[in-house]
Amino acid sequence: MSHLSSTGLSPEFGQKLIAIRRQLHQYPELSYEEFETTASIRTWLQEADIRIANYPLKTGLVAEIGGKQGGPIIAIRADIDALPIQEETGFAYASVIPGKMHACGHDFHTAAILGAAFLLKQQENELDGTVRFIFQPAEEKAGGAEKVISSGALEGVRAIFGMHNKPDLPVGTIGIKSGPLMAAADGFVVEIEGVGTHAAVPEAGIDPIVTGAHIVTALQSIVSRNISSLHSAVISVTKMHSGTAWNVIPDKAILDGTVRTFDENVRSVVLNRFDQVVQGVAAAYGTKASVRWIKGPPSVLNDAELAEVAVQAAGHAGLQVITPTPSSAGEDFAFYLKKIPGVFVFMGTSGTQEWHHPAFDLDERALPISANYFAILAKHALKQLNSY
Repeated sequence: MSHLSSTGLSPEFGQKLIAIRRQLHQYPELSYEEFETTASIRTWLQEADIRIANYPLKTGLVAEIGGKQGGPIIAIRADIDALPIQEETGFAYASVIPGKMHACGHDFHTAAILGAAFLLKQQENELDGTVRFIFQPAEEKAGGAEKVISSGALEGVRAIFGMHNKPDLPVGTIGIKSGPLMAAADGFVVEIEGVGTHAAVPEAGIDPIVTGAHIVTALQSIVSRNISSLHSAVISVTKMHSGTAWNVIPDKAILDGTVRTFDENVRSVVLNRFDQVVQGVAAAYGTKASVRWIKGPPSVLNDAELAEVAVQAAGHAGLQVITPTPSSAGEDFAFYLKKIPGVFVFMGTSGTQEWHHPAFDLDERALPISANYFAILAKHALKQLNSY
């Protein structure tokens, strides 16, 4: 496969990145708990003589490689946290922490972006500006990006780039598109208040379970009757809890779930109609209802000009560019794109399972390919920004 050998990198470089990824994989840490992960990243960067920037982050860190004085600053971001999942891969380097696993490939992202930093450090004097590397905590909690922004790490940055591994894309391919790539991800909790009674005499109470069942059904009409067929939206009720005994009608029911959208106007319509439907159905059945929103990240919206730069860099890296299908998964990289333009890409990793699966794995040949790509992309982006 020519694209695997076109990086011109030594086998030793690839093995180094694999060793880093496997160490991270063995010792996963959850969101906001990434203290040892941060310490390891710091050590690897310091061993490469890469400067650690001083930003007030409890976990995660920022590093910089600077070339031309007064040149533009770009950022490359990797997420570093794991998930509360019991690993089922059976690999020798499987997680040694019970109930915790890198089941989304953030260990891959971290190792690959470290690799890009190692490569750019060797070319530091040739850079037309500064590359700021953000090793971000708590992506899975959708709050880490905002912590980084609050720390000041985005100040002066003119463009930002990031990636997610994509198991269904083969190694050697990369998914790049302008516009929406990943969905806004909002969570909801609906609490329905009725009146409890004996199950044999339902007329003596007000059944919140019946209300909940009708709410679940009614919510599905929002997408089919309020959203254009040219747009996308998903409403999923994923949990329903009510009652403690088979012969008692309870006084409360709780529904949990998520809404996924790609367009801010569609997001607004769905959330507003959601509240109206819940209140209307609840009133029709004589119950009271409240909706609590858990606002997640907005949609990942890639900048068109920078997406073209990303495509050009992929050509120089020997990668096959495909136009990816947008994912309904959420990604807090979107918070950066609310502040500055940037591009998020899907890196092909020939995986056998989807994200968040206990047997998730990926093809490690994609590590040096990804590192090489982001090093090339950084140089292209700096040159492009210098031309403005």
